Amino acid sequence: MYSILFIIGLTHLLNDSLQAVVPAMFPILERSLGLTFTQLGLITFTLNMVASVMQPVVGMYTDRRPFAYALPIGLLSSMFGMLGLAFAPNLPTILISVVLIGLGSAVFHPEGSRIAYLAAGNKRGLAQSIYQVGGNSGQALAPVITALVLVPMGQFGAIWFVAVAFIAVLFLTYISRWYAQQIHIFKQNNKKKKQTAKTKVKLPKLIRNSVIVLIFVVFARSLYHSAISNYYAFYAIQEYGASIAESQIFIFVFLVTGAVGTFVGGPLADRFGKRVIIMLSLLAPAPLTILLPYVGPYVAMILVGVIGILILSSFSVAVVYAQEMVPGKIGTMSGLIVGLAFGMGAVGSVFFGSLIDSIGLTQTMVIVSFLPLLGLLTFLLPSDDKIREINRKLGGSTLD
Repeated sequence: MYSILFIIGLTHLLNDSLQAVVPAMFPILERSLGLTFTQLGLITFTLNMVASVMQPVVGMYTDRRPFAYALPIGLLSSMFGMLGLAFAPNLPTILISVVLIGLGSAVFHPEGSRIAYLAAGNKRGLAQSIYQVGGNSGQALAPVITALVLVPMGQFGAIWFVAVAFIAVLFLTYISRWYAQQIHIFKQNNKKKKQTAKTKVKLPKLIRNSVIVLIFVVFARSLYHSAISNYYAFYAIQEYGASIAESQIFIFVFLVTGAVGTFVGGPLADRFGKRVIIMLSLLAPAPLTILLPYVGPYVAMILVGVIGILILSSFSVAVVYAQEMVPGKIGTMSGLIVGLAFGMGAVGSVFFGSLIDSIGLTQTMVIVSFLPLLGLLTFLLPSDDKIREINRKLGGSTLD
């Protein structure tokens, strides 16, 4: 169902471009409202933690009781959040606005991932890549938003994204009609599986432990992604003497190449295995991330591009890997990996913001550069063949 995949990918772009407005406004808010790095980290923390905490909750609920029109309703919340952000006079109002945006994102991501799963056929890696590359492309718009909209218009420029949210609501209303039909089919198939189930068993210990390891690995990747996305522009301004608009080029390159990596990673995982791609996505760029704080601006531009491709090549792969570890829990696994694990990177935003205020920007970026080495934990994950073997052994059973 490529038409459905492309539409949900496009709405993912629109949804994540709304989220991208928030960190894109950081240089504007720092100057207009006099916010500290710690306060900027608190904004990111609020946005991502609302989304991360709610995504698994939404996923678990809709695994049991799918609701087709949850998607457009969620984007309406984001639309009101953008409206509030455009007029927010102080930090508390900004926090309330980003909570609304976070709630919309919390609903969109697990449900969007489910739609990609249902439309995938036997190409789950490719389907998730099409879906996820939309989101990464939306995030990549952040520096463009800053340079073309927020720099000339200031905070009020966020008003344009109320229209973006409304367009997304229209697309998702169309998607929801198709989704309602799929929910009916899904319920019928699930009912038949339950009728033919022989026993009810708990998840094997290996799978439970592997899910925990995978969440931590994705957290490490997200922590690095969050640090670069939120603070590298300030690093470029300080170390390279770049203007606000020029500093956004580094972030744009990182996020655009990350979108490319996300799209390429899915098909590669379908061919070479998901665990292999997850492992390489962290360990391969590790030498480059360690080198990044010590090079000049032109070499840095090349490095952030290569790092972006490599480190985000496992973005969609990790979701499919988790979904295959726990079949039948599509929304829950998407919520845990995209929501909880990615949102935990928001904790790092607060931590790194405080660290910058305490020890300085350069020293903090050096510490950040070692995060991809945590990819060594992927050696603890089972191979794709091992997961398929476990699922075959559990055939005819339902998982608690």
